Amino acid sequence: MEQKGQNGQEQILVGIDVGSTTTKVAVMEVATGKVLFSDYTRHHSDQLQSVSRAVKLVKETLAGRSFLTAMTGSGAKHLSEELRIPYVQEVVANSIALKAMYGEIGTAIELGGQDAKIIFFQRDKRTGELQVADMRMNGSCAGGTGAFVDEIASLLKTPVEEFDALAAQGTTVYDISGRCGVYAKTDIQPLL
Repeated sequence: MEQKGQNGQEQILVGIDVGSTTTKVAVMEVATGKVLFSDYTRHHSDQLQSVSRAVKLVKETLAGRSFLTAMTGSGAKHLSEELRIPYVQEVVANSIALKAMYGEIGTAIELGGQDAKIIFFQRDKRTGELQVADMRMNGSCAGGTGAFVDEIASLLKTPVEEFDALAAQGTTVYDISGRCGVYAKTDIQPLL
């Protein structure tokens, strides 16, 4: 079934995720699920400017076509209220997308800039529908999150994009604290 907007064109959805360190935008056709445009940029603590930039890019990309927009992310709540754009809490947004994209999913882990989230899924015993059974979010430490990974990349003087190849060359696994980013960094520095 084709979904048409008010002007008879394909309905287009725009999602803007304003996280603790980055702003992401995705533009998608509803009927096909085709991603028409996406952008990922660090906002350097200027979330408003990054959202303005994202909206400008979307308008340029869609050149006069109409679209529906929603926002998510740790930095989006206040901005969505100011801009009168619907807001969806980030773990809820992730769970909706994951259920739509993957028919069989048990657990999903998302590492944000300053937090980590885990979502557990299960099938409803009565209906068989995939549903969220539990959601958790770290609350006391940013260890293992994007900000921590960035910090270690800086310490190693290695771009994050090269971590995977660097890890593949490893021959030894060292014990470091897995509970706290500060302790982990304290364990890593003498090993260097």
